[in-house]
Amino acid sequence: MGQIKNALIRYRVIDKCLRNKYKPFPSKDQLRTACEDALFGSTEGESICDSTIEKDLFYLRMEHDAPIKYSKKNRGYYYESDTFSLDDIPLTEDDLMAIRFAASTLSQFKDVEMFKQFGFAIDKIADRVALKTSELAEDTTNFVQFETGTSVKGNEFLTPLLQGISSKKYVYFDYTSFQSENKSKSRKVVPFVLKEYRNRWYLVCFDCVKSKVVTYALDRMSNVELSDNIYSENISFDTKRFFQHAVGITVMEGAPEKVIFKAENIASKYIDSQPFHHSQQLVKEGKNKTTFELSVIISEELIRAFLSYAGDIEVIEPISLRNQLIKRAKDLLSKY
Repeated sequence: MGQIKNALIRYRVIDKCLRNKYKPFPSKDQLRTACEDALFGSTEGESICDSTIEKDLFYLRMEHDAPIKYSKKNRGYYYESDTFSLDDIPLTEDDLMAIRFAASTLSQFKDVEMFKQFGFAIDKIADRVALKTSELAEDTTNFVQFETGTSVKGNEFLTPLLQGISSKKYVYFDYTSFQSENKSKSRKVVPFVLKEYRNRWYLVCFDCVKSKVVTYALDRMSNVELSDNIYSENISFDTKRFFQHAVGITVMEGAPEKVIFKAENIASKYIDSQPFHHSQQLVKEGKNKTTFELSVIISEELIRAFLSYAGDIEVIEPISLRNQLIKRAKDLLSKY
């Protein structure tokens, strides 16, 4: 489906270029560059080749009777008819529904500064295709509801942090942890990646004072400032490998451990359909319980995930994790 949508966008971009009176007779490379920029924000030619543009031009001629001609004199393409436009070919009902659904999806981020530009773009698309049918006029929030956080605190820092990541610049901010009794500390970091977990944003970065990779929550940051200085140190960081054995946002030092646990049959169906981690495997199905195995780094998020199933889960290995859960259960029982 993605390739089909990309092709539809390329056709519209090519049509726009051929109708541009200020830049007439675009060459094949200019058409490719325009499509590359529209789809991927790049003009390097890594995603679209000249042969793709040739196929697009052939398709437009054959399927839409587009009067595309090539001018040897001007070394570029043009419409033989000044009145032709792909805009006269209406989008299908499925296309309109997809656009409407996309607008509804993006609307959940309307309060996040970083994503406001998308809301404006969707409004322009909606105006262009004139969504007037009664079926599409109904607000999709009446039958599609997304999970949203109750707070967007710290989301205003997404833009400068993302700029720091893309431009490889230092970032300064004050940070107040939950354990610091409202006393903030200044941080100087090299930002690596922004990660969302349970409706909260986190920054994974190299802390220049601590000299190690640290994760900071955006909702506990203040006075975020993007430096003009580009870091030149050779700091190795692989996003995929960093979170490979993690459950949640916490990444502990050390090798992953094999975790074996049993779940009651009803709970096991939920756990099997939505695994705790991508390494999760079903080991054995019993009459009353199902045994699973994970290869993960033990973290607070993993412990809380197990506790959320209460007595429906029993951890068998490792013993250290089992003992932690026993202690948590005793502490819980003592409060009731």
